[in-house]
Amino acid sequence: MVVLAGQHVYLGIDVGSVTTKIVGMLPDGEIAGAVCLETLGQPARQIMRGLTAVGEALSRRGTPVVAGVGTTGSGRNLAAALVGGDVVKNEITAHAVAALHQVPGVRTVLEIGGQDSKVIVLRDGVVVDFAMNTVCAAGTGSFLDRQAARLGLDIREFGRLALRSTRPVRIAGRCTVFAESDMVHKQQVGHSVEDIVAGLCRALVRNYLNNLAKGKDLEPPFVFQGGVAANAGMVRAFEEALGHEVIVPEHHALMGAYGAAILAQEWREGRGVSGRRSGRDEAALTRFRGFDLRERDFRTSAFDCDGCPNECEIIEVFLDGALVARWGGRCRRWERDTAVPPA
Repeated sequence: MVVLAGQHVYLGIDVGSVTTKIVGMLPDGEIAGAVCLETLGQPARQIMRGLTAVGEALSRRGTPVVAGVGTTGSGRNLAAALVGGDVVKNEITAHAVAALHQVPGVRTVLEIGGQDSKVIVLRDGVVVDFAMNTVCAAGTGSFLDRQAARLGLDIREFGRLALRSTRPVRIAGRCTVFAESDMVHKQQVGHSVEDIVAGLCRALVRNYLNNLAKGKDLEPPFVFQGGVAANAGMVRAFEEALGHEVIVPEHHALMGAYGAAILAQEWREGRGVSGRRSGRDEAALTRFRGFDLRERDFRTSAFDCDGCPNECEIIEVFLDGALVARWGGRCRRWERDTAVPPA
């Protein structure tokens, strides 16, 4: 075990609608501490809980110096304002960076999370195309959770059962409503749970490739990320549909946060500080506020800008009574950047 006393650690925070993930990464890319919590509609509280948990995990290995913080996900601006983020990036960038770090030659990233899914096409390490599905829940982790519950299964059994199927049934996967009614019909006519589960995996992969990835130039190596990548049935269904091996990274469920941590390291090194160990004065380069924010007074508010017909909703974040971030406008009239380090 590496002792972390005085060593640089980079934090990556991925705040989504379903889960909040935080990782502490060493300069060599090792994840020294990580946590994944359900967001539960309370992202600020879960960010603080997760940060405390990661801080405690890291402290058991010494006292590291947080050298940079990256945030991503739908709650990235909130996370940056609350924690003190140095780099704020969208999910496409974070997932692509993480995939490249794990599989340097990756050309296609398949990502399915709790509420959305993505496909990212890379060439020579650069994102050249992508698509996101944030509207339809068909094929996402939450949809699979519901279907497992309907069948009386633990979601962890889903993949194992799918692999035992000998005759997967054909299920409509284009819409959650049709998929559910089709599954009920297949049960009523006597198909086995294994064949229904395998058929559902095939249907979801078919829906993903025919809709989200339609018209995309998908080439191997393929990397499958997100929580759904733990489902062996989905992995096999992708491999059958694509005709190639699909690689599932070790930290597949944490790739957004992992990518954010890598981006924080690149930000730090871009400022000319790349050493593995540092003094506390060097740590002042980061905006990081510390691991324990539970006693801080945090609140948000919003107002509609009347400066033009767009009437944008502007979000404000206050910490201990001071305005620390503001975003939401189409222009920069009200914006206060949460990712600009102090001079």
